[in-house]
Amino acid sequence: MNARVPSSPLTVAVIVPVYNGGAKFRASLDSIKQTVPLPDEIIVIGDGDTDGSSQYAEAAGLTVYRFPQPGGPGRARNLGASKAISDLLFFVDADVTVPENVIERVRDIFARDTDVAAIIGSYDDQPGESNFLSQYRNLLHHYVHQHGREEASTFWGACGAIRREVFLAMGGFDETYLKPSIEDIELGYRLTRAGHRIRLCKSLQVKHWKRWTIGSMLRADFFQRAVPWTQLIHRHRGVVNDLNIGISGRVSVMLAGGLLGAVLLAPWQPNVLVAAAVMGLILFTLNARLYRFFLEKRGLGFAAQAIPWHWFYFLYSGVAFVVGTARHLVDRHRDGEKPAALSPSESLQPASRVEKRG
Repeated sequence: MNARVPSSPLTVAVIVPVYNGGAKFRASLDSIKQTVPLPDEIIVIGDGDTDGSSQYAEAAGLTVYRFPQPGGPGRARNLGASKAISDLLFFVDADVTVPENVIERVRDIFARDTDVAAIIGSYDDQPGESNFLSQYRNLLHHYVHQHGREEASTFWGACGAIRREVFLAMGGFDETYLKPSIEDIELGYRLTRAGHRIRLCKSLQVKHWKRWTIGSMLRADFFQRAVPWTQLIHRHRGVVNDLNIGISGRVSVMLAGGLLGAVLLAPWQPNVLVAAAVMGLILFTLNARLYRFFLEKRGLGFAAQAIPWHWFYFLYSGVAFVVGTARHLVDRHRDGEKPAALSPSESLQPASRVEKRG
């Protein structure tokens, strides 16, 4: 690690894409405006919002650009990056709030480790929404990041910063993802393949205010993450043993599928219940540290409720892997693996269709 600290402070641009962010977006902006020191730039990109989010940011005196129609957070972030002049681009989602010292932390990390191209943070362990699924999902995300490798292989758009020259040289986010998806993960894969370092800073934590429901969870996990992530893994011809796709996670997917199969077969073959019990025990043991974490944070009732949801997650992740693999096989003969939007990114070029506000 190169620990030489530059003589002049690195400048930071905070970039926030928003589509109908409501009160949570307003809270996010308020938290950014209360940081000490303030960022050098705060750039808001309205992604076709219709709820007044762009107008709120404009009234707050921030730099605002707005697309007339939604096109995904990747496109919005790319536009913000193209307008920024700061050394560091700090991407923050519209449903997270940041701590007061976050700008100082980001500057300090990059200044002290000049070999690092990008950093990502983590959700904290105090999710903003109180319903069970929101607590479960955000605590699960917190746990995964807190136990990930510090030398990361993926980027994270909710709380991630990158050197501006590296971001522009890599072509930015893939704009073919028209909804929130794995555009940040895909960027991370390209960064690491190009030899750049991404560091997971576990103490750099933000609060997530997203309210999860069964429907929103399944849509996000299955269609917007697991399926396209499977396709991305096949394109890059390798699985990194980290975060959601570590070895224990992959084994858990197989065990959950085997357990379900055994239970369904039991009416005709009662002996398979022994195998089901063994698989269930192994599955529980593999994930015991997570369940202990749930127990410590929210008590026995919460942990007991979280376990079946976690096993359900493994089941539909397995189905998503099959679907994603099938899609990859169908698409593999299409020309090229690099998305057209990355050569170069459309939103990193002058865009007459974008409305500047403020």
